[in-house]
Amino acid sequence: MLVGLTYDLRSDYLAEGYGEEETAEFDSPATIQALDDAVTALGHQVVRIGNIRRLTERLAKGERWDLVFNIAEGLNGVGREAQVPSLLDAYGIAYTFSDPMIMGLTLHKGMTKRVVRDCGVPTPDFAVIESAADIARVGLPYPLFAKPVAEGTGKGVTPASRISDRHKLKSVCLDLLRRYDQPVLVETYLPGREFTVGLVGTGDRAESVAAMEVILKDNAEPDVYSYVNKEQCEERVIYRLATDALAREAEAVALTAWRCLGCRDAGRIDLRADAQGRMNFIEVNPLAGLHPDHSDLPILWQQAGRPYGELIRRIVESAATRIGTGRIRRPAHRAAAE
Repeated sequence: MLVGLTYDLRSDYLAEGYGEEETAEFDSPATIQALDDAVTALGHQVVRIGNIRRLTERLAKGERWDLVFNIAEGLNGVGREAQVPSLLDAYGIAYTFSDPMIMGLTLHKGMTKRVVRDCGVPTPDFAVIESAADIARVGLPYPLFAKPVAEGTGKGVTPASRISDRHKLKSVCLDLLRRYDQPVLVETYLPGREFTVGLVGTGDRAESVAAMEVILKDNAEPDVYSYVNKEQCEERVIYRLATDALAREAEAVALTAWRCLGCRDAGRIDLRADAQGRMNFIEVNPLAGLHPDHSDLPILWQQAGRPYGELIRRIVESAATRIGTGRIRRPAHRAAAE
């Protein structure tokens, strides 16, 4: 197959003047090279496309690919992860990972929680703060936890995110509203063990890979899997596969949520235990990072004793089942006339 590769290269955006945190979700040359090597090793020809602007230019020139391996996060708006999938859908080109509806839904943590809750998936009680006026209406018991509603990589998450009283709730929410220009998710704080579960496949073929426990070291920011802890995970975090009863519960909850949301090919779901020791859904990442040594999904996969190349093979094979199924259909009268 001819496989296009779409991505946002962090260094490109830094060169344009964007900041370190703004570009935290974007990829390094090492990730792009690892993906290129892994897909090439499967016997496919890889074409590096780049971000959505480059994709638009190449589509306009008439370029096409059998499959696009898409890891482009996008830059602007709550629908940013849906932009490349939407454009590829318009041209009838198959691509890896979830469709635009799922990408748009899952980037908004509040909307995602409403859907999984409706499916019976346990998730902590929450409120979405869209303005200062909403803060006074929060009636959840303390402690609470606050974070931007549509960010990843722990952006906006600090030790201050754990909130113990109304005064702190107001100050933290106002700061997040100002800094990120988007709503804030406030939810019941979960004090128990934290896991990330890796998943591969789509629908009935989806399966859990393993549950990896996230353990903060003594030098980590306390109580939270924060932006700083994630960016400096090699020094501040221990990742350890877990197979005990709570880990198995985490895998079961994650798989139910994955299928409920309609996520595809591969990704991660983060979970944490509540005060009663029950696993709760925190959030889903249907476009998980794929750096071989720094991203959670490949770390988990390789801790389970599987090579990085096998993960990429499973993703490509899952996505390849959709090749030819999304082609633009011409009206029957037009087809007959031609």
